Amino acid sequence: MSETEFSHVSVLLNEAVEGLCVRPDGTYLDGTIGGGGHSEAIARLLGPEGRLIGIDQDEEAIRAATDRLAPFHDRVTILKDNFENGAARLREMGVTGVDGILLDLGVSSRQFDSAERGFSYKEDAPLDMRMDREQPLTAAEIVNTYEERELFHILRDYGEEPFAANIAKHIVRVRQTAEIRTTMELNAVIDAAIPARVRAKSNSHPARRTYQALRIACNRELDVLTAALSSLVEILNPGGRFAVITFHSLEDRIVKNTYRTWEKPCICPPEFPVCTCGRVPLGHVVTRKAIAPGKEETENNRRARSAKLRIFEKE
Repeated sequence: MSETEFSHVSVLLNEAVEGLCVRPDGTYLDGTIGGGGHSEAIARLLGPEGRLIGIDQDEEAIRAATDRLAPFHDRVTILKDNFENGAARLREMGVTGVDGILLDLGVSSRQFDSAERGFSYKEDAPLDMRMDREQPLTAAEIVNTYEERELFHILRDYGEEPFAANIAKHIVRVRQTAEIRTTMELNAVIDAAIPARVRAKSNSHPARRTYQALRIACNRELDVLTAALSSLVEILNPGGRFAVITFHSLEDRIVKNTYRTWEKPCICPPEFPVCTCGRVPLGHVVTRKAIAPGKEETENNRRARSAKLRIFEKE
């Protein structure tokens, strides 16, 4: 698959790359390389001594990024892996520190638009939702094997679905007769579980929250993000910047709270006159308020509407 076939519009492209303050001789990590849009912009700013390492777990994305970044092959290395393992992979390569890290979270436009991947509730397809198609766990397995209470917690905690209990109950009831294997079969279950009056008043598809929840659970997205933030900041050089683009409140909350802890790690009681815990700040938050896409970008790319960019600088 060529880069043009892997259609994906990089969100907050200029803001993210400018926020990294790329140096021509610096070393940078794009932990979610996708179609290579952000990486290409970074690579263009690098000189002969500069280096960019890109990671992705999606084979299609890797092929597309490899094609797109071919003109910069002398300074770009692309790895197939989950960015959760990024720090370990870099150390294996002998890279002990980087000057900037970028994570563009969520699902790419290509993944959403490829019906067979099962990310979209708009197309009839197998319930897959794996970002790494080599992993064994699929959304279908979650839907058809997890206990009702587990399904409820996934829908409530990862999808913030107000009808989580009823949807979980309907899933378990339907699958007793036949497995729920496709997106349209799941949509029918969700429709039956949400009152018609609620569906009529809603401006969004009734399955949206459920699909988000299943995708997060299938790919361990929140756990991966938490672990990656903790490990990747350790390889960020002093003066280096960590930029993360999120697409829903659960991701953004993790990033915001993590940055806040890095900046103010003290856990001493407020009444203590001096700090005794010994925790020192790692740096400071550059973006006091998350950067959101402008009007023009959101009009041209509706999937950018929920994006938020937060940047941290290590000291």
